[in-house]
Amino acid sequence: MAAEVANILKEMSGKDKLIFSLLYGSGLRITECLRLRVKDIDYSRGSITVRDGKGAKDRVTIFSPSLYESTRDIISNALALQERDNQDSIGPSIPGVLAKKYPSAYRQSAWMYLFPSSSISRHPVTGVMCRHHLHDSVPRKALKKAVAAAKLTNKRITCHTFRHSFATELLRNGRDIRTVQELLGHSDVSTTQIYTHVLGQHFAGLTSPLDAIT
Repeated sequence: MAAEVANILKEMSGKDKLIFSLLYGSGLRITECLRLRVKDIDYSRGSITVRDGKGAKDRVTIFSPSLYESTRDIISNALALQERDNQDSIGPSIPGVLAKKYPSAYRQSAWMYLFPSSSISRHPVTGVMCRHHLHDSVPRKALKKAVAAAKLTNKRITCHTFRHSFATELLRNGRDIRTVQELLGHSDVSTTQIYTHVLGQHFAGLTSPLDAIT
């Protein structure tokens, strides 16, 4: 699948390419990626913190150095948008409880989304006008277009395919299953083991002793 991922990414540019590069490079779910805020990116450690992932848990995953420059560019654009919004007392949507505790948080760059929506909307809980993150229909449409351009329409390729490929490639390269489990945020290792079955082996890199003498 790695070659197919590369072909799809070649048909993308800008934020669409960065989004799907993050799905494949960090094992993110599409919703986790779109909810990323500036404070979740750690260049010094080469990591991304996923907040409130599946099961309402936080986790830390890897961040490819190859995406540092494009991520800085997207953050720069997002912060410029936040600055314009702030002039009208508008900013990124903040969780209800935190919004009450830190009423000026929407002005802090740390809370800005990497992939903000193009429009302003009312917060469903607080009722405050704010800018939410990009809706997942946008990257899904971009993916459909890129898959067609890459002539891969004979396969079912979704946003989750990139997270799936992240896991299988790590296991194929000999990474231990517990590490992959942690990066994916699976609470049960049996969920991660599904990927070893896709590879046709119970543990990536495991071979029969017979192979060494025949």
